[in-house]
Amino acid sequence: MQPNASWPDSFARLVPAKSRSISAENPTGEPGGGGRHVDPEHPCSRELGVGWKVRPCMDIKPGQTFTMADIAGPGTIKSMWMTPAGLPYRDVILRVYWDGQDQPSVQCPLGDFFASAFTSFDQFAPLNSLPVCVNPGNAFNCYWPMPFRKHCRMTIENRHPDKNLRLFYQVNYELGDVPEDAAYFHAQFRRVNPLPYRRVYTIAEGVAGRGHYAGTYLAWGLNNNGWWGEGEIKFYLDDDIPELPPK
Repeated sequence: MQPNASWPDSFARLVPAKSRSISAENPTGEPGGGGRHVDPEHPCSRELGVGWKVRPCMDIKPGQTFTMADIAGPGTIKSMWMTPAGLPYRDVILRVYWDGQDQPSVQCPLGDFFASAFTSFDQFAPLNSLPVCVNPGNAFNCYWPMPFRKHCRMTIENRHPDKNLRLFYQVNYELGDVPEDAAYFHAQFRRVNPLPYRRVYTIAEGVAGRGHYAGTYLAWGLNNNGWWGEGEIKFYLDDDIPELPPK
């Protein structure tokens, strides 16, 4: 899609990008890489041979960090789909590293990233929005455009002490030039439990430079029966003084 072009007008425009897709069937996203896996221990795989879908998911062991995508750029992540099974989603950590970073630009429990903080694989909370959707069967879908210039690495960590995570996933991306004014995608997770009485909770701080604040997904649980979850969001920009009401 061309910069600043709007859909559907941009849909018919030809661009010099190459579409790729990563999944358990094609973990590298290489052209013609799907349906190459053969498991000699699996009777169906052994009999069907090359060219059939025999590995729809990956099993991630307790304590294991699985590299879901490792992509040489430049390019742009266009969408992601994941269906995790077997664990509470707070035990699954998504991390994304851009251009060889040591520290991830995205580090968040999988459920919270997909606006499903208090759910597990046996629960379902529907969500319908432009950037994120949660569909029946806990099909997590993300449509945030995520450009990178040199490299992209995505990992999934299973933090549960004794249960496997079964992960169905697909990462769709394009390889091609990234506009100079394209920003990197960032997401972070914070949690306080319990929040001390009459204390202000800080959603984000220390953010510097140019960029867009895309929004916050906030989930809370009640520790008493005298508060209805009401509150105010305060933004302090540039020279605002936190001790004073924001302008």
